[in-house]
Amino acid sequence: MAEGPGLIEAHELTKRFGDTVAVDHLSFTVEPGRVTGFLGPNGAGKSTTMRLICGLDRPASGTATIGGLTYHQLARPLSAVGALLEARALHPGRSARNHLLFLAETQGFPARRADEVLDLVGLRPVARKRVGGFSLGMTQRLGIAAAMLGDPGVLLLDEPGNGLDPEGIRWIRTLMQQLARDGRTVLVSSHLMSEMAVTADHLIVIGRGKLIAASSTAEFIQRSSERSVLVRTPDAARLSELIVAAGGEVRPEETDAPGSNGQQDGADAAPGLIVTGMPAPRIGELAASASLVLYELTPRLASLEEAFMELTADSVEYGDRTSTAARALPAGAESRPAGADRSAS
Repeated sequence: MAEGPGLIEAHELTKRFGDTVAVDHLSFTVEPGRVTGFLGPNGAGKSTTMRLICGLDRPASGTATIGGLTYHQLARPLSAVGALLEARALHPGRSARNHLLFLAETQGFPARRADEVLDLVGLRPVARKRVGGFSLGMTQRLGIAAAMLGDPGVLLLDEPGNGLDPEGIRWIRTLMQQLARDGRTVLVSSHLMSEMAVTADHLIVIGRGKLIAASSTAEFIQRSSERSVLVRTPDAARLSELIVAAGGEVRPEETDAPGSNGQQDGADAAPGLIVTGMPAPRIGELAASASLVLYELTPRLASLEEAFMELTADSVEYGDRTSTAARALPAGAESRPAGADRSAS
């Protein structure tokens, strides 16, 4: 790395656009050595926050620092911080290599860095093609190459998986995890919850410009109230009656759920029930009291997507708000109730 990694710190960060509060007294830290996912509904203020960290917008109040310095105080910014905020912000008539050479020359980097990062992102075969003809996925790769040009210790990536095919998504996941293992600070925003579940070590979740939660990914999911138990029994109707009478909720298992092949035999052919509001031991006690046979009794945690939807239900700017917001935050998580102010994305 050209310069050592730095801790990203936001302290009471606030940004307004006219009467709209985009970022509202937001405080968090992003530590080196791990991938930190930056999550929030559309309009939550994620992109604005990243622009504030990179010095592209000026906060109304509060601070955003990298290694204790604001972006404008960094002696060689691109050697300290690499950012992918708007992949399409480039001259369409330039070739990929010339685009990177221009950036390298303005920052005093050797020309060989352009070729090195083209190899890193897999664009060497199209290095001399005009970027105006690139697909979105190729443009994303070029944006990541530009972010890596100064071999920085800090990376900010806004939706880096946009336009990438499955191979490309796996590639960016592996790259981010490797950069974190190298000791770099990696902050990545994404709406791809399935990817964040397997990529991010830590999560910062915001809504309407306010902090909702900051915790490890595992803890975020673990603390979700959306837990259920999968029960399989040949006496589904009777067990359902007992569970409902005892205060639980029951719904049939979806036959097209992941892992179901639609062709079952033996014990697997028994009706599956999804039970919420009741722990597995209590379900087992109810079945035993009625001498009912159980083929399966499996507690299940929410997915990251389910936990996210629950936690941010009252922070969405558009869409259905009938869901109930989270009833439990991760232990030790920083939190603030989402306010009524609208935010810019």
